[in-house]
Amino acid sequence: MDRTERLLDLVALFLDAREPISWGELREHFPEDYRGISDDAAERKFERDKAELLELGFPLTYIQGDDERRDGYVVDRDAYYLPEVNLTKEELAVLYAAGSAALTSGAFPGRDDLSHALRKIGFFAGDALPTPGVRMELGTEQDGPQLAAHLEQLWGACATRKWVQMSYRSPKRPDLTERKVDPYGLALRRGIWTLVGYCHLRQGVRTFHVHRIRSLKANTSKPRTPDFEVPAGFSSDDYVASYPWQHRFHPRLDARLRLTGELAGRAATLFPGAEVTPAPEGEGVLVTLGVTFLDGLLRFCMQLGPECRVESPEAGRQGMKDMAARILQKHAPRSEVAA
Repeated sequence: MDRTERLLDLVALFLDAREPISWGELREHFPEDYRGISDDAAERKFERDKAELLELGFPLTYIQGDDERRDGYVVDRDAYYLPEVNLTKEELAVLYAAGSAALTSGAFPGRDDLSHALRKIGFFAGDALPTPGVRMELGTEQDGPQLAAHLEQLWGACATRKWVQMSYRSPKRPDLTERKVDPYGLALRRGIWTLVGYCHLRQGVRTFHVHRIRSLKANTSKPRTPDFEVPAGFSSDDYVASYPWQHRFHPRLDARLRLTGELAGRAATLFPGAEVTPAPEGEGVLVTLGVTFLDGLLRFCMQLGPECRVESPEAGRQGMKDMAARILQKHAPRSEVAA
């Protein structure tokens, strides 16, 4: 019998058993594998199978019998089965809609696992699930089979902690560079998939836009042995910018904004994590936040209109004036531009 088939049959046998299964019974159930050879060889073969089941997370153990039950192998069912979630039909419908939207987006890591989970949700929910009216569009740069294939490879490499070798085209230089990277995680921000990991070339944690990866290959040697450990406390949020002013192009500086009118009440939503205080003179609120890409902040503030003003740094105040002047010049009548 093929080893994979034997392992699956072992799992099924132990899950169906209501009593501990002895070594003798195991040999009877698997005569082609554990019988017809010496006792020592059979035991070594089963020990290898048991070790692989344990590595896969199957909690198999041997117990000594007592007056109530006999000796044998049992599965710790409390450790194997997850507790029942008890979601309402409405909550199941939301999960199903969100998962379906992710699948229809065209590129999403773990598609097979997600599809399997959705089938389970659909089976248990019966007729309670509506047809999802949601679709996620990830943008033109994210289209194509290559992105989907790379996301699947990275998903597996992150899960098994295997390093990857990739050819990468950085937005800062035109030529391709070869990178060996320990993939820590993936993040989706504003339609862009980003890989966060330790770059052996740069000797530090770096971020990579997945759509800029031209070729990718995961390390296949010792597939069950991790190549690296993810640092304790690692979070992709510390490396992947959620907002334009968080792109790490420049040294960090503090900026202060003044929001008035309707924007004053939305300060915490518009600038999450920023310090918001009432303005001393009573006009709106002051927002103080760390910025590593000042132009990104200025463009965002320009979209908010006159109720958002930059008070510091001075480069920001002047940048807003210059940006407004360029916009006025671009939209001025041709006669005024010529004059």
